[in-house]
Amino acid sequence: MTELVRPPAHIAPYVRVLGQDGALAFLLELGGAELYIAKSPKGRSRLVQVVGQDKAEALARVADELPSRIPTAKPWIARVLKAKGLPVAEIARKLHTTDVTVRKYLAGQSAIAQPDPRQPNLPLD
Repeated sequence: MTELVRPPAHIAPYVRVLGQDGALAFLLELGGAELYIAKSPKGRSRLVQVVGQDKAEALARVADELPSRIPTAKPWIARVLKAKGLPVAEIARKLHTTDVTVRKYLAGQSAIAQPDPRQPNLPLD
């Protein structure tokens, strides 16, 4: 069985409703774009096509906790895929990013460039 990886707060509702593997598949499929979640999802909606009717209805019940744009959650996805035993190169391919970025995700570092400490801070006036 795959080790459960604690999700960050912004994707916790997805993991709570869909489970870790379901949330992983959902985020890989729909992450990064807006998705309207109807109060009563119908069979032709993209949401129902991806997660099924029961899970779509469960997501609709917690829709007030969800952002309108589905997060990409790449650092969490990288940790889940690593816990499943995937090599870094394969994780990078799935996330459409570099192996260097995946290693930073796995090390708990931000993939966003940090400011150079040698540069002076400018006033924000």
